[in-house]
Amino acid sequence: MKEKTVIVTGASTGIGKAITRLFLENGSNVIMNSKHEGRLKATYEEFGKPKNAEWVVGDVSKKETGERLVKTAIEKFGTIDVLINNAGVFLPKPFLDVDEEDLNMFLDINFKGTFFTSQAVIPTMKKQKQGAIINMGTVLVDHAIAGFPASAAVSSKGAIHTFTKQLAVEYGKDNIKVNTISPGIIRSPLQGKIGVDNADSLAGLHLLNRVGEPEEIAQAAYYLANADFVTGETIDVAGGHTVGHAIS
Repeated sequence: MKEKTVIVTGASTGIGKAITRLFLENGSNVIMNSKHEGRLKATYEEFGKPKNAEWVVGDVSKKETGERLVKTAIEKFGTIDVLINNAGVFLPKPFLDVDEEDLNMFLDINFKGTFFTSQAVIPTMKKQKQGAIINMGTVLVDHAIAGFPASAAVSSKGAIHTFTKQLAVEYGKDNIKVNTISPGIIRSPLQGKIGVDNADSLAGLHLLNRVGEPEEIAQAAYYLANADFVTGETIDVAGGHTVGHAIS
């Protein structure tokens, strides 16, 4: 990935931050995105203001954000080799309590954000005759938890899983690989946002009896960015969450 250009949405914290760090450490050029300017700038500065990085503030649910990410990548580095659609929102809410505003939030940020940003990079990748798009789903699409009511959030992620397969079919002939990473419970700021003070308390959901680390999702993203013969796949990085359950 040395000197290849990677766009990472939701790059300021958690999984996105770990992904950004790994690609920068391996010599990639990275366009960092978040809608939170303060956090994005702080992360860029924490990384030492690297010359092989550029940050772009914007809400990915707006088409113009994807267009600005593409414009910045081309002007700064000349190519777009990888798009990592990491930006997203995920909160529990009982089905009967979900209103239109809630549903629109999940669809806009999770699905529309992934859709529009992918739409923005595809023309450049087609011209290059190569590229990789990596989307972020969830294991809950295939293996839900009764005590975690999240019909709206999971449905928006399910749309991403389906979108991945369809996009892979449409653009395989252009050598554009499209895959989804499906994380289990990962130690990140998201846990606090959904009311979980101690992420390790959820370790039992995984056969490995621990939660995942953001760096482990970053490693999966790095693999998929380099995988030339993998497309249309959803890769679970979930410690065995979808395989079975441990009974103690």
